[in-house]
Amino acid sequence: MNLANYENMDPILLFSLINTKLRDDFDGDLDKLVSVHDINKDKLIAKLASAGFDFLPEVGQFR
Repeated sequence: MNLANYENMDPILLFSLINTKLRDDFDGDLDKLVSVHDINKDKLIAKLASAGFDFLPEVGQFR
């Protein structure tokens, strides 16, 4: 799925999609994911935080 429109996605769907990509493609490295997909990291974190999810670097996931 294309992440270009992440700002308009439902945050629950985005949460699932991002965690799947982190797990399957980026070994939990959020910096690599945002770089490859040209995503603003701060905006992504804020979008997911608005739905109650925080990034936990020690596990490489949003929870």
